[in-house]
Amino acid sequence: MRLGLVLLCAGYVLSQFFRAFLAVLARVLEQDIGALPADLAFASGLWFLTFALAQIPVGAALDRIGPRRTAAVILAIGGGGGAALFAMATTPLHISIAMGLIGIGCSPVLMASYFIFARMYPAAMFATLGAVMIGVGSLGNLAGSAPLAWAIGAFGWRETIWGLSLMSLILAAGIWLTVEDPPRIISDTKGSVLDILKMPALWVIFPLLLINYAPAAGLRGLWIGPYLAEVHGATEALIGTATLVMGLAMIAGSLAYGPLDRILGTRKWVIFGGNALSCLALATLALWPQPGFVTAVFLFAVVGFFGLSFPIIMAHSRSFVPPHLAGRGITLLNLISIGGVGLMQVATGQVYRAMADPAAPAAQPYTVLFGFFAALVLIGLVVYLFSRDRLD
Repeated sequence: MRLGLVLLCAGYVLSQFFRAFLAVLARVLEQDIGALPADLAFASGLWFLTFALAQIPVGAALDRIGPRRTAAVILAIGGGGGAALFAMATTPLHISIAMGLIGIGCSPVLMASYFIFARMYPAAMFATLGAVMIGVGSLGNLAGSAPLAWAIGAFGWRETIWGLSLMSLILAAGIWLTVEDPPRIISDTKGSVLDILKMPALWVIFPLLLINYAPAAGLRGLWIGPYLAEVHGATEALIGTATLVMGLAMIAGSLAYGPLDRILGTRKWVIFGGNALSCLALATLALWPQPGFVTAVFLFAVVGFFGLSFPIIMAHSRSFVPPHLAGRGITLLNLISIGGVGLMQVATGQVYRAMADPAAPAAQPYTVLFGFFAALVLIGLVVYLFSRDRLD
């Protein structure tokens, strides 16, 4: 099982890479196939939306057939096939379809790990184990920054994506061979996603769960690239360095969040405090959209560090879900979080399209975009104040 978890983590590294690599590919995709930032925002949004929509069948499959077959089959077909289509793309539409398929392919990997944690490890360890998985998996963020820029220069972007398709198939085969399914729970109590949605304790967590990851994922996955290029005139190498810095901050933030609930004896206030600081950094970018390059990258890193509260919000939410609904519960929560990212990517693409004006300052659309993210996080925080703290 240890090797199986290692390979699931490797699959999550790939998932993190795919959700973040468009920021570095943006310029070459525009040059080669005419994909504009708004097109890539739509494609990125499709990745997150298909990923989110797949969570319901993935949750049922985890409970019924286990994580081994669920993760291996979907990763092979969606991840391997979607990356192959991406490598052959000749229009922005092809990129969008490929990203949708890749989103489905990546959808079971993290949840398969979380299912194993929920079923086979003590509840008090869930946040820490989840944070370690997120932190290590976020190495994919790093691979999708400066190393990707190097690979594109050395091999070409199509050849690089073909390699990722092959890697997806190899990882899927490894997961099939090494992951062990936890023993099934035989319960007289029937249940479904609707039973989880009936829990009032979760409804005051859902708004923050919907938005907390969206700014970090959206900025790192796409907007940091066009922003630095258009507002600061950054080259691909500088953009690669900036995305690397933000990716490192996201890893550090995920690992930092993991044990804090046990150290401080609270989940609620760790989550609230971290997201408040992320909101403050976003508001600063909105009010001061043209700081120096270094200051801008620092603020992106702050958003990345404090915006990675997903594992601990998952732990807070999961504590209200009964064991026999563990698979459906964690995938529903993931649907809300990743679905929020997808919706925000599509929405911010429309914001950019509406606000972009060749006669206006280059920073104009980004002022509105950063303010949009900040306002949504603030709304989520206000509702979250009514949540009940829980550590078990």
